[in-house]
Amino acid sequence: MASLLNPHRPPVFCPGCSHDRSVRGLDRALQEMGLKADEVVIVSDIGCSGLFDTFFQTHAFHGLHGRALTYAAGIKLSRPDLKVIVTMGDGGLGIGGAHLLAACRRNLDLTLLVLNNFNFGMTGGQFSCTTPEQSSVASGFLNALERPMDLCTVAASAGAPFVTRASVYQKDLSRLIVEAVSFDGFSVVDLWSICPARYLKRNPISPKDIERAMAKLPVFHGPVATNARNEYGRNYRQKSGRQTVDPDWKGVDKLYEPPVKERRELVLLGSAGERVITAGHLLAGAAVLAGMRVTQKNDYNITVMRGPSVTELIISPGPITYTGVEQPDVVIGLSQEGVNRGRDLFERMTSWGRVFSTMGVEIPATSAQILEVDLKAARIKKKERALAMLSILARTGDPLTGQMLTRALEQTFHGKRLTEALDVLQRAATLPGFQEKP
Repeated sequence: MASLLNPHRPPVFCPGCSHDRSVRGLDRALQEMGLKADEVVIVSDIGCSGLFDTFFQTHAFHGLHGRALTYAAGIKLSRPDLKVIVTMGDGGLGIGGAHLLAACRRNLDLTLLVLNNFNFGMTGGQFSCTTPEQSSVASGFLNALERPMDLCTVAASAGAPFVTRASVYQKDLSRLIVEAVSFDGFSVVDLWSICPARYLKRNPISPKDIERAMAKLPVFHGPVATNARNEYGRNYRQKSGRQTVDPDWKGVDKLYEPPVKERRELVLLGSAGERVITAGHLLAGAAVLAGMRVTQKNDYNITVMRGPSVTELIISPGPITYTGVEQPDVVIGLSQEGVNRGRDLFERMTSWGRVFSTMGVEIPATSAQILEVDLKAARIKKKERALAMLSILARTGDPLTGQMLTRALEQTFHGKRLTEALDVLQRAATLPGFQEKP
């Protein structure tokens, strides 16, 4: 097989850089395997190792620092027929450490080549997660405060089924890479090398020194017996293929004619415990029953049970290309903290907009019509407020009717929860007409 190196972008590194040996070793390995350019994907990120995708005339993907394994996973899952090879430096290894652990656990058929030269060579020679503690680097004494990471031990502990450590100066480098790329599962190759432009200037080191340092570490030469298992992609396809899915499902049947056929933007502003998000879900479900398209976007505190709770909905007969509510047609104000959270919405409303608010909630200045509802008169509890206000909104017929809301409830709730929800609708129906606030 011919070389897969890019004749229009030949490998160029600093004089004496060991990455050139890695490029040549990988190219020889691909030739020995008889792989064609369109059968291989090189995935890289930032740093000197990030140049690999330009040096090969194969498929390529160049991404963010430390994230190469995530892109590679997506490529492999969508194109299992391709050989996907990831190249990253020890800098990307440290930055994307969580992605490495996930890849080890997952066991997708990827090959990871870590070009380990013990420093961030491209950005000035700062210490990385593999820099020896006694090394002199551009980061001052910081590397002396941390223990260097042994990639092979970490990868094997995390579940990688193929792990090997090698020096780029080994004569059998291409053979080792062939073994890794041919392995059916996630393979990790820790390639020790020398950075002459940065690391070597402060730390005299030779290929023999690398061999001696490697000899002091646990030995890894390929398959890890205790981690042997099925390759993730094939296992996933087998299991998902046995899943029972109704092929005739065509969506939700349209049961009603929409009472309003124009686009509507609605916002519910409340507090945790008022079931604001659930009310938005019910409103969305009711609109879908009338054949409308719906988006729902929620906002609430990470504390979940405390603070404002907001849901934004867009109901439209046509496609919705942006989910943000810019100028709401309807705002339901259930609590003061919710209204305060969405204060900027009110000034954007027009004179034909409507604001439904519970008694006692101060509504900011707005051109919209403000309608106050006394929920206490119907003994509406805090957790029932949002649903009760939907019932009030349904009485206007815009953008839903009581029949649509009831059907949405029946499709969402069952048993005691449904009985309680229907009771809220009945009590809300006893409320007198809402008052327009001057």
